Amino acid sequence: MISKFARITAAVLGLSLFALAQAADPSAATPPNAPSAAAAAAAVPPKNTGTKIATLNIEQAIFASNEGQRDFQELTKKFEPKQGELKGKAEEIDSMKKQLSAQQDKLNDESRDKLVKQIESKQKLFDRSTQDAQEDYQNQQGEIGNRILTKMAPVIQKYVVDNGYGLVFDTSQAWPRGNVIVSGPSMDITQQIVEAYNAQSGVAAPAAGSTPAKPVKPATTGTKPAAKPAATTPPKQ
Repeated sequence: MISKFARITAAVLGLSLFALAQAADPSAATPPNAPSAAAAAAAVPPKNTGTKIATLNIEQAIFASNEGQRDFQELTKKFEPKQGELKGKAEEIDSMKKQLSAQQDKLNDESRDKLVKQIESKQKLFDRSTQDAQEDYQNQQGEIGNRILTKMAPVIQKYVVDNGYGLVFDTSQAWPRGNVIVSGPSMDITQQIVEAYNAQSGVAAPAAGSTPAKPVKPATTGTKPAAKPAATTPPKQ
């Protein structure tokens, strides 16, 4: 999911920074076909003169927000029937594999080949269904994250300016994929952003004792499909 959010993080936060620059320098030329920054400019102070440095885990902030917890939990529940369906198919395939293993020496070539083909066919369908479910879930998860991030970006920008920060690093990706090698907890403003966003969104906190939403992992079969036994040549008479 990190990649889903990463694709728009720069665009959304970049728009806010672009708005600040335009407000700070009214004579600056607007690039052709540039996205409208009027709304963003009106939503943030005109100058960012802070000098402090902070870190922010944007992905964590999205998940930890009341809105994020609510929407991701709903998404997880939505996919529970598909999860159950895939689990049933995985159990069926595992059962057929155990049957083949247990009866390997008792089945004739025709019966064994037929069972092997059935397992292979069901395995292919299962793998395709699993991949489709994962992609569908990740796409919808990314849509939720992108929607929340779009609304969270102005909150982040306002907090940064109001509190004198001149530079904020996103730590959603750990080094070396991310740019931050190491940072102390005193630099992290993730919780402050979550609290600020919750206050603005008006979404109530999840009920006490509720389980945080986690990505659905479709069921997988425990073993690989049994290999078709190699044909043997009858001994010469």
